[in-house]
Amino acid sequence: MTNQTDPFKDHVGLTDTFASRRYFAKFEGIMQHMLRVAGVMEAEGRLTREETAILTRYAVKLTDTFRALGHKYLLVGRETGRFFGSLMIDARDSGFPVATELMTMANDAQQAENHLAGMPEVERLKDEMIETILGRREIPTKLQFALSQRLYYEELLRGDLFWVQNDPQAQWTGNIREGRRTFRLHWARYDSQVNLPVIYLMDLEDSGQIGLPKDERRWPEVQAHLSAQALGGLKLLTIAKGFDEDFDDLHPKRLRRFHLGPMYSHAFTQQAGPLRDVLAEANAPAGQDWALVWTEEDLLSDRVVEEKAGWFSTVEREIFALDPFGPKGADLGATREERSIILPQRPYQVLEEKQPPGFSTVRKFVVSPSGRVLQY
Repeated sequence: MTNQTDPFKDHVGLTDTFASRRYFAKFEGIMQHMLRVAGVMEAEGRLTREETAILTRYAVKLTDTFRALGHKYLLVGRETGRFFGSLMIDARDSGFPVATELMTMANDAQQAENHLAGMPEVERLKDEMIETILGRREIPTKLQFALSQRLYYEELLRGDLFWVQNDPQAQWTGNIREGRRTFRLHWARYDSQVNLPVIYLMDLEDSGQIGLPKDERRWPEVQAHLSAQALGGLKLLTIAKGFDEDFDDLHPKRLRRFHLGPMYSHAFTQQAGPLRDVLAEANAPAGQDWALVWTEEDLLSDRVVEEKAGWFSTVEREIFALDPFGPKGADLGATREERSIILPQRPYQVLEEKQPPGFSTVRKFVVSPSGRVLQY
């Protein structure tokens, strides 16, 4: 790895093809484990089946995004006849690719059809590779590069990837009574400040005349509002109160935010703190030298009050429950916050032996050598 720093972040370029492939293989495996974690949480009753499906969908989007980037940088460090840079990761803070990688990918997706139109088909490239190997006895590096770029653009054309901004979507969850519907909204963002994916879930009641997703006036406004507020630095209370005040006939009852990451890896990241020491001491084999942390914030409505709106009408306003006795007190801006970690068995054993401060309240999900996820 070659350190290519900018003035603000410790970003690292993976300039070796084998390091790049190991990195993407590691992330693909972690995302598969995350799907199993969601299954465990559903079995515990901490997630409903519908919520699990939403989180799973975003995990699949992330997996497909990493697969696309893996194709793009498959031949990094090789002589391909074309310089196209190297994958930049945030090695100091998140362990994930930097947000600019996803921004560039979104721009490439806009032009994917044009690129594919000028590229040979996959089968033709494979035939030419075989001819080069058998006939000329040469390594077909340039053809391999052409194939990797074709696969990259094909992945982009399929779409359904995790972008820097993933607009809100709505699911109807029932009717309370005539003129009172319930919906679950979900949206996500790749936070460019910390280079981490963040997922939001909001349960709300809708007292409008037209169901929210079918309302041509309110729905675009809601999508724009929530996308603009999807900032990791904003407290959930700030987001929920702003939404409640801006939409008189929409009543947010619960708002959750999942910060996925950081990812720690002894081979790829340089984060400080006890997890770095745990991974170094574990000396786990390739593919098992990692740990993924995520944080769930949860804000619940405690009660409803009515406020005057003009001379003759009132509107409902939510009063949200805060936890003044939590570690961060009312400053948390949420009802509760819970941290979790998933890691392979050997690093977990070292973590348990060392018992570093701050980890006693962290939920731990451990991946066994067979791939099974157990919660401790």
